[in-house]
Amino acid sequence: MEVILLERVAKLGQMGQTVRVKDGYARNFLLPGGKALRATEANKAHFDSQRAQLEARNLESKSEAAGIAEKLTGQSFIIIRQAGETGHLYGSVSPRDISDAITAGGFNVNRTQVVLGTPIKSIGLHSVPVHLHPEIISEITVNVARSVTEAERQAKGEEINVVEETTMDDLGLEVGAALADAGGSLGDR
Repeated sequence: MEVILLERVAKLGQMGQTVRVKDGYARNFLLPGGKALRATEANKAHFDSQRAQLEARNLESKSEAAGIAEKLTGQSFIIIRQAGETGHLYGSVSPRDISDAITAGGFNVNRTQVVLGTPIKSIGLHSVPVHLHPEIISEITVNVARSVTEAERQAKGEEINVVEETTMDDLGLEVGAALADAGGSLGDR
């Protein structure tokens, strides 16, 4: 299906271009999202008459997004989750969780603007891109931790996932010493 793009779409084209896309992509994403129109003669004429207004609206939303990106870039948001000793989460952190944390921090971000290549499944500091506008991307840090104090320690640069390993020799010496103490006190009776 051929469509006329009403805004820049990544890996597809710029506003005003007529591109050929798969029918499902057009019907399920581009058309309902207001990102494109079917490339009919009537729609082409309508787009040409509305082009100046669309470009002005796009420029306005781009400048608004640039202002938000300036404040948002470099911000850190804490998300508290349950995790095992090794730091592996009992679930994952989704774009919705991140957008909720950003919104609680005073910014208005939709979950579709948070782009995760893979879900976050471990505690630590994670860099996450936020697409505020098709042409403006802001980079934030998500601090996933078990508690607020752990998040503060992670923010300072401490390694939280370190599990103390005790060798069998260490255990043997401790158990042997405990048995010797217990055996000595039993023999005194």
